Amino acid sequence: MLNMISLSAMRIFESAARLGSFRAAAEELRLSPSAISHAIMRLERDLGASLFERTTRNVELTLAGQTLLTHASNAFEDLRRGVELISSKKAQLLRVHCAPSFAAQVLSPRLPLFLKENPGIEVRFAASTNYARFVDGLFDADIVYGEPLDREDLIVIPLGEEIVAPLCSPEMAKELKSPRDLVRQPLIRSDLKRIQWVDWFEANNLGPPPAPTMSFDRSFLAVDAAANGLGVALESDVLARRELDNGKLVRPFAGRCRDTRYIGHYLAYPKSGSQRRLARIFADWLTRIMQSDD
Repeated sequence: MLNMISLSAMRIFESAARLGSFRAAAEELRLSPSAISHAIMRLERDLGASLFERTTRNVELTLAGQTLLTHASNAFEDLRRGVELISSKKAQLLRVHCAPSFAAQVLSPRLPLFLKENPGIEVRFAASTNYARFVDGLFDADIVYGEPLDREDLIVIPLGEEIVAPLCSPEMAKELKSPRDLVRQPLIRSDLKRIQWVDWFEANNLGPPPAPTMSFDRSFLAVDAAANGLGVALESDVLARRELDNGKLVRPFAGRCRDTRYIGHYLAYPKSGSQRRLARIFADWLTRIMQSDD
């Protein structure tokens, strides 16, 4: 049966059924209303089923038509995605997966510069704490928190050193004469951070820290809370660069305490594949931008 049905006839049916009008389908497909009507009548004849209830003013789907529309819509959407994956336009489409806080605090403010320097490249971002699976072809590059474990087929680039230190508003900093004053201030916890308050207190011989007043599962939320004067966050200077530069946050103990330095984020992309060139362009740009912030 499927061999008897033409793809063009199904496309005409899908358009008319979705728009609820032969005339609207004709305008969308740049055909005459007569051509639309005749194509649908031939399709009904080949299927042996009525797809539309026709009146003098409009058309409505029959039960058979509704069933066919569901499957036709899904089929054309799958086809569209397949064409996009192999079309020439994909060569200029960069799909990046990113750790949420890095996306919000680092990439988002700088993305206009990348697009300006690389006209014609379209960028799509997705953010989550999971690692991207390159095998399914959904992403071309991944920016992760912590070095990827499975890196045999990947090019992995460290994105520079980060300093994890107490950060707070300038007003709160006035109350912090020494690190021991932290015990009297609300502490903000970043749940997923590799460096926690207990580590920082221990490194500075301060004993156990007080329990945090509040906690967040995303660093950008902790940074925002500290900038709004809700407490002191133990956070990365890279993720808080914007707030440090505009004066909303300060490092109250800069140069007076032992802070943790480490490489927190990495960019990874496959060693092979059709999108390797575009991923490399993005990697070169990002590493240059990160170095210029140092």
